[in-house]
Amino acid sequence: MTSELNFWNLEIWNFMITIGILFAAMLFANMLRRLIKPLAKSLIPSSVLAGFIVLAVDGIYKSITGSSMFSLVTLESLTYHGLGLGLVAMAFRTSEKPKNKEAGRDIFNSGVVTVGGYLLQGILGLAISLVLYYLIGSWPASGMLLPMGFGQGPGQAYNWGIIYQNATAYPAFEHGATFGLSVAALGFVAASIGGIIYLNIARRKGRVKTYVENAEEIEDLSAEMVTKKGEIPLAESLDKLTVQFGIVILAYMLAFIAMWGVTIALDELGGFFVDTVKPLLWGFNFLVGMVFVFIIKGVMKFFKKIGVQKRDYTNNFMLTRISGLMFDVMVVASIAAINLSAFQYKEFIIPLILMCIVGGFATYWFVEFTSKKLFSSYADQQFLVMFGMLTGTVSTGLILVREMDPLYETPAANNVVFQSLWAIVFGFPMLLLMGVVANSLTMSWLTLGIMIILFAVMLVILFRSKIFKKKK
Repeated sequence: MTSELNFWNLEIWNFMITIGILFAAMLFANMLRRLIKPLAKSLIPSSVLAGFIVLAVDGIYKSITGSSMFSLVTLESLTYHGLGLGLVAMAFRTSEKPKNKEAGRDIFNSGVVTVGGYLLQGILGLAISLVLYYLIGSWPASGMLLPMGFGQGPGQAYNWGIIYQNATAYPAFEHGATFGLSVAALGFVAASIGGIIYLNIARRKGRVKTYVENAEEIEDLSAEMVTKKGEIPLAESLDKLTVQFGIVILAYMLAFIAMWGVTIALDELGGFFVDTVKPLLWGFNFLVGMVFVFIIKGVMKFFKKIGVQKRDYTNNFMLTRISGLMFDVMVVASIAAINLSAFQYKEFIIPLILMCIVGGFATYWFVEFTSKKLFSSYADQQFLVMFGMLTGTVSTGLILVREMDPLYETPAANNVVFQSLWAIVFGFPMLLLMGVVANSLTMSWLTLGIMIILFAVMLVILFRSKIFKKKK
């Protein structure tokens, strides 16, 4: 018996209903920003405001009906793919200025700052959980979920929460996955609040104006931005925007095929490769996607050189709009998916509050300090993008910096997009520590000591020019 497809079934509309609510919230939030001047001056990004509006409405809906308006899987999928597609679209943009030594140095430093932020969060989180173990009996290694929740987001926080939940060396970390997800949720709150506070401080000091007030002056749009000479026309058999989406999706799906192939090999190896490398691979889907961006760009460049390709197919303006769309969807979905269910367990209240408050303030200070010292010509933009990433996700940082740099003209956005490879290289030792920290209480203390040493090494690398400066 064949199943009958009825277009009035809710299953057909569930995804569109979710998207419809999220976009309606963004439009409503944007309208509020334009109508309420204090709200506009607060510099709260419309997508962030929309996320909290949806979260509040969903909370009221839950209290009345007992269930959520959304499928959590749908919201998390939008978050995951929104980040990946947005960064792939950004990577396809061609740089107007040739790469130079300073650009490479700033990308390298951004990667080291990222790892330094992870280590700082890990040191503080683990120190707090170890002290609380002796005071109130908290699970000793739970603090290692702070850098996973803040720095890596819900996916890695949930993954490592599950791993620690099944750990055998200590008594099992009961509800570890819930703890990790709550840390990630509080990270999004920290990113939003901390970023907005910083934006308002910068505005009061005259370093930023609201985008609403000077949008026309900032954009200065011209026809050449939308369709440059030598590019494909706006409309022929395929619309130009369709081509941009097609190229972005192609790179993303090639990344999926590559990750799927590697996963088959990892499953055969088992153990560490399944528990650690596999989730890391899928967590950095955007990085694999960017590898294929460079491959596709290289192929197109070769085809153009030999005369097979006559015109340019990518357009910076449209790619920026695609990435902006993806980031807006990602941010509103991620905030709407916030789950603080760990607070229902009394034993989690003190550790969660302490770790997230201390971790949030420490990350704010560390990123502000390094931004001023290492990226002085665009310190504000670098702070916003790095702080947003180290407490939320990359797209959270890009949404925050967009309030100050709407067209991503400073190097800050490129820094955070292309620093990932360096972050993986320098962050790999910490990943290994994540796998052994729960083996014993002694190993937890040893991990804390090693992370302190690694953090000192990151500082030496960051300030190498001043430390090793030759005396004249």
